[in-house]
Amino acid sequence: MSSEPAARLEPTVRPPGLLLVLSAPSGAGKTTLSHRFRAAHADAVFSVSVTTRAPRGAEQDGVDYHFVTPERFAAMVAEGALAEWAEVHGRRYGTLRSTVQSTLDAGGLALFDIDVQGGAQLKAAFPREATTIFILPPDAAELERRLRGRSTDGEEVIRRRLDAAHEEVARGLASYQYVVLNDELEAALARIEAIAAHARAGLAGLDDPAAAAVAARCRRGEADVGGWKVPKGA
Repeated sequence: MSSEPAARLEPTVRPPGLLLVLSAPSGAGKTTLSHRFRAAHADAVFSVSVTTRAPRGAEQDGVDYHFVTPERFAAMVAEGALAEWAEVHGRRYGTLRSTVQSTLDAGGLALFDIDVQGGAQLKAAFPREATTIFILPPDAAELERRLRGRSTDGEEVIRRRLDAAHEEVARGLASYQYVVLNDELEAALARIEAIAAHARAGLAGLDDPAAAAVAARCRRGEADVGGWKVPKGA
């Protein structure tokens, strides 16, 4: 076997931007991880989704979501204005194609907090630039504890949310590139940081051995999934 070092790719003049997709079942800690990651990266921006649901609490249009009518959403789909969209709990959510394109043009990092349906569409549309990470709580019992602990909903609603969460886990474990177990916040954040660094290095034609090693341990099929059962064929 040759002892020659592996050839390094020459960096491109302007690497494409990175589309970092984080998905998780409700209660996995994705929102906290997303905000922590964003705070540590000056060039990272949240992708503000379009939705047909009504604002909640102090949510602001254009900041938390772009709130539109179902009719306007349908028109945006027909116009091709959305890079991805999905229906979740009877409401529609989508990503503006202009957000994706501006990130790619600037060589920046766009952070997506979307469900697995949307993440899969974004990955299919931008296979090179999009990196998908699925975040898991330690196990199903912990997920149920978190959902019950933060919710004032009745038992029927909680059971529906739990069923939806289990379906989301099955889809994420079967399709996403990387899996990060959120058993400890700082450790999970460090794994996400490494995956992003590895992806950005690859887009620039560079090597980051330390980040690559961590990312390899988080790849689907290799990652620690805690108490979750991996679907057959995943």
